[in-house]
Amino acid sequence: MIGDRWGVTESEVNRSYPCDEFVATPAVRAWRGVRVAAPAEAVWPWVAQVRIAPYSYDWIDNRGRRSPRELAGLAEPRAGEQFTTVGGRPLGRILSVETGRQLTGTIMGAYMSYVLVPQDRGGTRLLLKVVMETSRPRAFGLTLGDLIMARRQLLNLKRLAERHPRLNGSAG
Repeated sequence: MIGDRWGVTESEVNRSYPCDEFVATPAVRAWRGVRVAAPAEAVWPWVAQVRIAPYSYDWIDNRGRRSPRELAGLAEPRAGEQFTTVGGRPLGRILSVETGRQLTGTIMGAYMSYVLVPQDRGGTRLLLKVVMETSRPRAFGLTLGDLIMARRQLLNLKRLAERHPRLNGSAG
């Protein structure tokens, strides 16, 4: 389907993701990925911080509220907690967590897994898979809309993780 992949390799598409366990026959499957020039330990706090802001186009999905550009010092996420906050409203639910490795949640009928894969030279692949049961006509629009928003979110998380040298080990 058009818009179902951005920034991912064939092996990243073919791997299993935790969200696959929650939707047996998804009508929507979308994969997103970005390479972050920081270790997973520096990327994880930003992924975990999606609980308090969406980090995509704030003027669209956060009602103009700017997603934080500093870490809030949150406790580690746990299954059952809220998944994200949009426009000051808590939304969704965390389904599973492996600290430093993956965060899976559900929001508005979509199930998504953020997966961190350590790379050579201290980098990290930040992968996102979204699955959803929906009618076929809706699937196309949802995939394209997600592409726009998820791409911006991953690029923002990448930029934030890379700019904090105290976290990524490049400076003290």
